[in-house]
Amino acid sequence: IMSRLVVAATRSRVPDICQRLARSIIARTTSLRSTTLGTPNHRTAHSHRICVPDLSTRRRKCTVADRAANFKDTVWAEFNVLAQKHQAVNLSQGLPTIPVAPFITKHLSDVANDPGLMHQYTRVGGHVRLVNAIAEHYSPEYGFEIDPMDNVCITTGATQALQLFFSTFVEPGDEVVVIEPFYDSYLPQISICGGKAVSVPLEPASETMSTSADWMLKEDKLRAACSDSTKAIVINTPHNPTGKVFTKDELTMVLNIAKEHDCILLVDEVYEKIVFGDAQHMHMGALDGAWERTVALGSSGKAFNVTGWKIGWALGPKHLIQPMQLSQAFVPFCVSTPLQEATARVFETINADDSFLVQQREMFEEKRHVLLNMLRDVGLSPIEPDSTYFVLANTDGVEFHQDSAPPYTRDYDFCRWLTGQVGVASIPPSAFYSEANKHLATNLVRFCFVKSDENLKAAAERLKRIRH
Repeated sequence: IMSRLVVAATRSRVPDICQRLARSIIARTTSLRSTTLGTPNHRTAHSHRICVPDLSTRRRKCTVADRAANFKDTVWAEFNVLAQKHQAVNLSQGLPTIPVAPFITKHLSDVANDPGLMHQYTRVGGHVRLVNAIAEHYSPEYGFEIDPMDNVCITTGATQALQLFFSTFVEPGDEVVVIEPFYDSYLPQISICGGKAVSVPLEPASETMSTSADWMLKEDKLRAACSDSTKAIVINTPHNPTGKVFTKDELTMVLNIAKEHDCILLVDEVYEKIVFGDAQHMHMGALDGAWERTVALGSSGKAFNVTGWKIGWALGPKHLIQPMQLSQAFVPFCVSTPLQEATARVFETINADDSFLVQQREMFEEKRHVLLNMLRDVGLSPIEPDSTYFVLANTDGVEFHQDSAPPYTRDYDFCRWLTGQVGVASIPPSAFYSEANKHLATNLVRFCFVKSDENLKAAAERLKRIRH
């Protein structure tokens, strides 16, 4: 009976006075039992005591660790739910609604129908067939032979590759320089490893920007952000959410600063296969003197329009990749074997004939063109991206009314209004800035264009409501 009383008290978090009363009753009962029953079979009176949990200790031990205590719902959680609530056309998250190429789904179904070892564990650093295919694909682009065993590590998507890099190399007190705006996983992952993120915002070349090339990374600002504590510089090229493709001169400038501070370069290249017009993506690791300090990240999700596969990779020199492979053994152990096998077959197909990548790029470029025109038609001022899935647009020319709510920024208010009143979901770009620089996104909004023709047509009709 007393045990049940204590459990009930614990679960209901009764006041301390009730807990003390329970302890008093238990103590008397234990004393009585000890006197009455004695200590048969040489047991002591302690054998009859009832353990009463300390509620204050229980509450303390059940608290979240400091490193995770400040995590909140992501911007995706709010706007995906809001889109569903209002039955809005969802142009917020970079989730394609375009059918996957038949040859890709066939590779996956062929693997799924193989009852053999493709459904069991595989090599920790990456499925052999996949790392071989990746090394074959990238060696010509880098201009030297990439070793599949020593220079490639397969991860559960590029986001896990980021986490693997930070947890392997960043120690408490280390500083990591990031470029704003940034992918929203960077800061939490750096923080949870005990590192400190130091941000450098891209700056507009002029008050009126027409293309993503107008976003500039100032050398003096980057140099000022680096110090003796800098462990790594993170460069995202092609850049999300701006669509900027960093030039060779810009990458060389970043490399020179990294050499001065002897730090690692982490290059997030997940959009490398989606580059439009005359823009050209260049691998940082292919620059003279860069390979030995560079880890580059890639993604099958972005490359092949299969974001749900979650197959990513890290490329780099052995002294940087091997520690990541060793760390990987204690995180997922290994990545999904059938999905790695299917990705390997996709790479092999593309290595033999890259027409799929050309056709996909042309299709995405046309969808980008459609979105740019529909935004201009309703008074928004889009900034034409050279890459990625996204278009940023200036909202200065739009009047709207929306009750403000946390985080009380204009771009959040605009996106909530656009979702609820216009019926088109978008993303507020201030979600990709540090607190100190959220004001830089005040008049911006981000849309995704890798959507079906039906989605884009429906969005165009609804966006016309902005004029009325």
